Amino acid sequence: MTTVLTPASPLTAADRCDRCGAQAYLRVVLASGGELLFCAHHGRKFEPELKKIAVEIQDESGRLTTATTVTATDDER
Repeated sequence: MTTVLTPASPLTAADRCDRCGAQAYLRVVLASGGELLFCAHHGRKFEPELKKIAVEIQDESGRLTTATTVTATDDER
């Protein structure tokens, strides 16, 4: 999949997958000027078809693998 990062328009939690409504991590820009949004799962599932019709694919699914460690304080345990 071709990845294009567009810092001016990052995807947010308000952007939802057009297929299932989950948080979108891929934006597919079409030649017609329209765009499709997909969660990482549906982005991978439809990858072959998307490559055929996409002018640009913004893939932010790498954010899913960024782990954040949160530890409880002694008072919270």
